[in-house]
Amino acid sequence: MQMSLHTKAVMVNGKEILTDSEGYLKNLDDWSEDFARALAAQEGLELTDEHWQIIRYLRAYYEEHCVQAQVRAMIKHFTEEWGPEKGNNHYLHELFRKGGPQKQGNRLAGLLKTKGEH
Repeated sequence: MQMSLHTKAVMVNGKEILTDSEGYLKNLDDWSEDFARALAAQEGLELTDEHWQIIRYLRAYYEEHCVQAQVRAMIKHFTEEWGPEKGNNHYLHELFRKGGPQKQGNRLAGLLKTKGEH
């Protein structure tokens, strides 16, 4: 398959999964937990249970609302789940050091860039 300069590939179980130059999936149907693990490894991130909770939240939010969750919604949700010590903007950005939960989180969740990122 011919890749453009604006396309990268992530190897997942011996198969190339195409992303844009920033790591966002070209085809959202290519997402799997193995893709998230492979991309996280490329980005130097070891996924913990907390990462997976956020990834699953992002995917469920997108499925329900057809838009990516805003950080405000994430903070509200995770403050209720984890309490104010962890459910805050600073902690969410500590977990996702390469762009925070909206960029790195959405990439790992197999979602598109948020508006304004294009």
